[in-house]
Amino acid sequence: MIQKILIIIISVSIFGLLVFVFVKNQIKKRINFYLKEEKKKDKTSQKSN
Repeated sequence: MIQKILIIIISVSIFGLLVFVFVKNQIKKRINFYLKEEKKKDKTSQKSN
């Protein structure tokens, strides 16, 4: 009985860790994308001034 509980706890922990890492990477990619877009906008607005 204890073995089954430990297996479930470990499985859920590993799954949670994998989801956390995936979401973290996706957010990081999105932030970097928007920062690059913002830099492009800044450069084009400076050229037009």
